[in-house]
Amino acid sequence: MKHFIRTLLFALTIPAGVVSIAQSPSTTEGNKTVSAGTTSDTVDVQHVIDAYHEAVLAHDGPRLASLFIPQGGMWLNVLSDDAFARVKAKSPDAAKIRVGSYTDFAKMVSNSKASFNPTHTNLQLNSDGTIASVYFDYVFLIDGKEQNRGSETWVLVKGPDGWRIAAVTYSSNPHIS
Repeated sequence: MKHFIRTLLFALTIPAGVVSIAQSPSTTEGNKTVSAGTTSDTVDVQHVIDAYHEAVLAHDGPRLASLFIPQGGMWLNVLSDDAFARVKAKSPDAAKIRVGSYTDFAKMVSNSKASFNPTHTNLQLNSDGTIASVYFDYVFLIDGKEQNRGSETWVLVKGPDGWRIAAVTYSSNPHIS
């Protein structure tokens, strides 16, 4: 179980609802402001964030996987310098940057019996109506105990079926046992 929680800790970071959204206006032509379409796209991106959170809480791996572009994507977990030093001291072959996948994450979410309580703050969302980025700080609780914290960024793209997550990159500062 301890190995599972550590694996889960490095793979899990989930937003838990919106604290605030900051969107930069488009500057393609002088001081033009964001169009009404782009504003509604921002709302649609928020729906993806909310659906992601709900799928993780419900342990619904298939729904979670459906939020990602099916052609693949990037999933990177980067240990902080301090966390990397701690891990490296225990395991000399440890990697600072870990490449994962949304499919592995979705399977883990589906199979876990643990209770997840992710929280985030300082959410920043930027979009031009075709691509979007989301950045936030997170604290991740498993069964009521802090397991990880850091910052996370997503890249989203708007395809024929709406917004999908194309990439997830996050820093990891696992709780010291």
